[in-house]
Amino acid sequence: MKSRTLSYLLILLILTASGMIAQTEFPGHWEGAISIMGAELGIKVDIKSEADSFKASIDIPMQNAIGLPLKNVSFKPPKVYFELPAGPGIAIFDGEMKGDSMIGDFSQAGAKGKFYLIKGTATKTAAPVEPPPPYKEEEVKIHNGDITLAGTLSLPVTAGPYPAVVLITGSGAQNRDEEVMGFKPFKLIADYLTRSGIAVLRCDDRGVGGSTGSMEKATGEDFANDAEAQVKYLLTRSEIDHKKIGLLGHSEGGIIAPMVAARFKDIAFIVLMAGPAVTGDKIISKQIDILMRAGGATETEIKTELARQEQVYKVVRTNKGWEELRLELQKDAKESLNKMTAEERKAIGDEEKLINTSTDAKIKGAKSPWFKYFIDFDPAKQLEKVKCPVLGLFGELDMQVPLDLNKEPIEKVFKKSGNKDYTIHVFPKANHLFQEAVTGNPAEYATLKKEFVPGFMEMISDWIAKRVKM
Repeated sequence: MKSRTLSYLLILLILTASGMIAQTEFPGHWEGAISIMGAELGIKVDIKSEADSFKASIDIPMQNAIGLPLKNVSFKPPKVYFELPAGPGIAIFDGEMKGDSMIGDFSQAGAKGKFYLIKGTATKTAAPVEPPPPYKEEEVKIHNGDITLAGTLSLPVTAGPYPAVVLITGSGAQNRDEEVMGFKPFKLIADYLTRSGIAVLRCDDRGVGGSTGSMEKATGEDFANDAEAQVKYLLTRSEIDHKKIGLLGHSEGGIIAPMVAARFKDIAFIVLMAGPAVTGDKIISKQIDILMRAGGATETEIKTELARQEQVYKVVRTNKGWEELRLELQKDAKESLNKMTAEERKAIGDEEKLINTSTDAKIKGAKSPWFKYFIDFDPAKQLEKVKCPVLGLFGELDMQVPLDLNKEPIEKVFKKSGNKDYTIHVFPKANHLFQEAVTGNPAEYATLKKEFVPGFMEMISDWIAKRVKM
């Protein structure tokens, strides 16, 4: 099948070049695939015209991901561009219309591949129909000052009151399922734990889904307040055992959970999924190092990029040298362009605009309250205040919260603090989302099975059950 597809594409390119296929309209239904890291992932894209812009969505049937919204959809003949916001980094589709096809480059989190789409008339993929779960799900609204958090409270069918867990998402704007490229970790966790007799509360982040507010000026302190508001909400519910409420935080949520547990003494337990144990600057620099090596960068390139990142930290901390930083980032962008082929540069079009847009985005990110708070926040200082039981889980192949940077520090914290009830476990072959992975690179997320590594859910459920004496 793959060879026939490639043959068809070659014929298509020849016909297009010879002018035998007329240009097709951009709006409509398209079907094709993403080819990346030796795997091919089928996709369907639907595009509609809206005034002076386009609205589009993508289906990824292999992931049961239907109707994911695309952003920054652009068609400037023959150039085609659109983005898919995803947890590990924005997935970028950058290509050209060629007759009744789109062909171009796909990139995400440093990994690069190709994509193609062919105009079709097929009906849109129907969303899979899921049977109702064997437990109660209730839509809730929780207030934290002028912020309203929308969420789902899952309640077991057995007699209460129940132990309960609040799920805390990782960095970036996340919905209540913490959805990444069609994978819904928090939905799976909520389902499994509720079936096991544990109530689960999970909410959309500020400004996401049904929640109000914005992530733009929020910091870890704000997210901790949101999590605390969710705990306080559970304390108003008669179905919940108020002495058996715990927290489960993933990634940055693994920083927030200890913050709440340290100041909210009635928290019964916390579960940390890939929770950092060192300051944010160390996490970011390590991520850069690992991902650049995975992408084939040289030692010189890595050293240069890390030095630039140190400059960013210094400017943020002192609030001095912003203009100098901007000039350096523009210089970096120009050097990157100079390494491209003439064909690649021609496809970009307005290089000056690209340089300025890229630089502006980096400066805006560095100036955000979240970044300033994150780079110097030390999770260890909060972890040493935690007196309740702790389950710390890591993935052997995690490139975002690397095992070798975080496992030893978290163990040292608990040995120093005297907290005797802590368990640290490493899942072999697991990535940052605790999927079974090949390399752990975030670019793999799109092609992996939408399930946790074997034993993951069982460990969490059994560990919690023992702590709340179920």
